[in-house]
Amino acid sequence: MVDLISHRKRGARARRPGALFALAAALFWPLFLHPQSSADEARTTADRARILLVLPFDNRTGQPSLEWIREAAADLLSSRFASAGFAPMTRADRMYALDHLGLPQGFQPSRASSLKLAQTLDADSIVVGSYSLDGTQIVAQAQLVDVPHLRMSAAVTASGAMQDMIAVFDTLAWKLTRQLDPALDVTEETFLAAGAGLRLDAYEQYIRGITEPDHSERLRHLEQSVKLSPEFSPAWMALGREDYAGQDYDQAAKAFAKVDRNDSDALEAGFYRGLSLLFSGDYAGAEQAFAEVARVLPLASAVNNEAVAVSRQGHDGTALFVQAASADPNNADYHFNLAVSLKARGKDTAAMGELAQCLKLRPGDTEAQALVAAWKDPAAAQAATAAGSQNGADPLERIARTFDEAAFRQAANMLDQMEATRLASLSPRARALALSTQARGYLDRGLLLEAERLYQSSIAADGQLAQAHEGLAEVRERTGDDAAARKEAQAALELAPSADAYLVLGQLDLADNHLSDARSDAEDALKLAPASEAAKELMRQVQARSGVAP
Repeated sequence: MVDLISHRKRGARARRPGALFALAAALFWPLFLHPQSSADEARTTADRARILLVLPFDNRTGQPSLEWIREAAADLLSSRFASAGFAPMTRADRMYALDHLGLPQGFQPSRASSLKLAQTLDADSIVVGSYSLDGTQIVAQAQLVDVPHLRMSAAVTASGAMQDMIAVFDTLAWKLTRQLDPALDVTEETFLAAGAGLRLDAYEQYIRGITEPDHSERLRHLEQSVKLSPEFSPAWMALGREDYAGQDYDQAAKAFAKVDRNDSDALEAGFYRGLSLLFSGDYAGAEQAFAEVARVLPLASAVNNEAVAVSRQGHDGTALFVQAASADPNNADYHFNLAVSLKARGKDTAAMGELAQCLKLRPGDTEAQALVAAWKDPAAAQAATAAGSQNGADPLERIARTFDEAAFRQAANMLDQMEATRLASLSPRARALALSTQARGYLDRGLLLEAERLYQSSIAADGQLAQAHEGLAEVRERTGDDAAARKEAQAALELAPSADAYLVLGQLDLADNHLSDARSDAEDALKLAPASEAAKELMRQVQARSGVAP
């Protein structure tokens, strides 16, 4: 369950309207004219919470064709903040808040209304910014607003060629992260590596696909995005949502299946894939999809729908219906479904009890009322069915049609807190080992920013753990920081022999054309791990470069 954080859709606290600011805009405006001093920043950083709202940036280019970058800036920064361990709001959270305030989705908040928006979402910090052009360069600027203290940080900027726009905003995210938490020692290279594999043209199509007002236009852009970048999970997720909303369930199921299982949207994708398969009549596939969601987090809605899929195949889903009703005893539909399942198994008394509980929770449920009458008088029910009435005694179980994101977040937060408590109770060495193990899982999936953050935490807990230095060396090698990679690999080897550390040194020596050193590194790695394919491949590369037959 520790790995839940990789599935977790980081965002706001459970959605709830907060008390809106009653101050006039004139009271807020001086805060934006006089940025807080570095000394003030240092004092407030320690108690700064980690719930962030990144607003769309102001387009100061004068070019409407670049308007899409407004939302792209918020999306990119939010993604990097999440990877760095913060909790940024999602775009859906922001849309919810705008709706709650009675504002249109395309509304561009002023400084004062930005604070109202943050208060509605219970945010602690806001990121506001803008972008402009300087010849062929894009220039991005951003500032942090400390909502509780009503203070604004000094501005940070980043610039680069338009084709490197993603890297520009990755650099901006790194600079803002350093303001939010100076103790977070993650390098700029790691932030840049996080977006290095993302094609700008595919990303532009994705942003246009989630912001266009017309459904057909959204579909067109999203289909183009996944065509350009078939591995880009957010575009598949957005495409699945569009297909699902358009009741094209076959295509929706295919799109949701393309979402990476390690993506933050993985559980939601699995849930809606299950619904798409259920509505398409693929009950076995739906059962499997809901079961996969429930294995990670047994949400009542997922368990209920798994039970429905089981029942639609003519099997007994009673145990799962019991589990769903127990997990959420205040949901009338789950008691209704359990009643129907119990009745089908001849457990009439228990079925009537569950139906009574359904009506207690929802007295106006006409279907349940009719079912009570039918079960009490079967002859009358048969007559009504023969006459064409829909109030017969053989109803279908009800499907939970909405992913319960609030429940998911609460459960995820609880599990995170439990894990934090568990880690805090461990000895420094045991805590370092646990963090390093988690980091390795991220590194194996190519999530370098998450991996580096946890390796740094591991080293902070116990700097003498060789595997943490070895893992950090791999991160540094992948991000192109050769000097730091060599330093960490050597630090690991000073603590304990390590094939992976020798492999890092070998790749670095090979890149520098130090073939004798690279051969020695490969030999040392093979001595420690004779079956290592990576070590064998390194040796083959050294031999090929040296002109030596393998």
